[in-house]
Amino acid sequence: MLDIKLLREQPDFVRRRLASRGAGDEAHVDELLWFDEQRRKLLAEVEALKAQRNRVSKEIGTLMGQKKFDEAETKKKETRVLGDRISSLDKQAGDAETARQQLMLRLPNLPHESVPLGKTAEDNPVVRVHGEKPVFSFQPKSHIELCETLKLVDFARAAKLSGSGFVLYTNHGAKLERALIQFMLELHTTEHGYTEVSPPLMVGPQCLEGVGQFPKFADQYYAVQEGLDATTLGKLYLIPTAETPVANIHREEILPERQLPIHYCAYTPCFRGEAGAAGVGSRGMIRVHQFDKVELIKIVKPEESPAEHEKMVANAERVLQLLGLHYRVVLLCTGDMSFASVKTYDIEVWAPGQGSYLEVSSVSNCEDFQARRMNLRFKTDNGENKFAHILNGSGTALARLFVAMVESCQQPDGSLVVPQALQPYFKADRIAA
Repeated sequence: MLDIKLLREQPDFVRRRLASRGAGDEAHVDELLWFDEQRRKLLAEVEALKAQRNRVSKEIGTLMGQKKFDEAETKKKETRVLGDRISSLDKQAGDAETARQQLMLRLPNLPHESVPLGKTAEDNPVVRVHGEKPVFSFQPKSHIELCETLKLVDFARAAKLSGSGFVLYTNHGAKLERALIQFMLELHTTEHGYTEVSPPLMVGPQCLEGVGQFPKFADQYYAVQEGLDATTLGKLYLIPTAETPVANIHREEILPERQLPIHYCAYTPCFRGEAGAAGVGSRGMIRVHQFDKVELIKIVKPEESPAEHEKMVANAERVLQLLGLHYRVVLLCTGDMSFASVKTYDIEVWAPGQGSYLEVSSVSNCEDFQARRMNLRFKTDNGENKFAHILNGSGTALARLFVAMVESCQQPDGSLVVPQALQPYFKADRIAA
């Protein structure tokens, strides 16, 4: 969440940066500051009344020692009145704090000054392009046709099992998916210096709140219920990304400065209900409810986060470079950024069968926004506690990478050439027609 001190001291700056997102969140700043001021006034009054009650209590002791019992009883009544008033004001202060906190949790992060102004993805500038679009001597097929012909994916049976938006990998398709995951994990752990973790696939709502997915987007994820016990519904959620558990590993901790930076990578399936909003069918792999992803997380000192952000983008790009795929990197404009991010790069790979680019990685610097929500700090060498900066990125996501690779590697005879970097994991150089 945002720093309350920044909101108090620079409300116009906060309004301006929120307004650049185009979602109207700046309208909530005044309301939030009103609750904040009410809370502070109420707490100040409570402290004054408590001091008054302490003085009266001492007077009661003195009067009792002087055997002035009637006067002492009058003072006792006064302390009871003060106590009732204190309890009432404490409740009002608590209510104001709750209201302020709920508004704080719903305010997005402030876009960095270097982020271009814009409203939609059409306003995202292209930062760089790698390679050339593949040229075919034949009409390239879509991944749907290739996967069905080569029996890589069974779309119909996946729909029979789980409905639309799910994928059943089969035979060489399942092996190819596994090879991609192994390839990416090995790359990030051996060449890029990340530590692999394998987190739980279900987390409590505090983890979703910590990374900024709750409360604003609570309607987009899968809540879990234990058997028939409805009281357990919502105590755990299927993770929408490995970012959710991995970024929270050190929540509510104070890390020694020497432990930073921390670089984690993790493979997990990801579950997203909002994928059903549009574009999901019984066939195809562009928008699905469940997909695999290798996620990258960095926990760093504030002054290091801009450079670490650029490095993380390069780490994700390296995956596509080694697979020989054409892609571009775009910088998201203010209106297209995620809730928790101050700056985000998207990596979009070319899918010939679609005739379009597909996003396979989104790499974000969230600065201290998530760390404040999960109370993750580090202690500097001089003993000061500071909030860490947290970065996340897909390194990369499937199934869109699978789609782009299959469509890019197709041959005139209908077979697929397996990229050289993937062959040690797939154990073959081709999938025959």
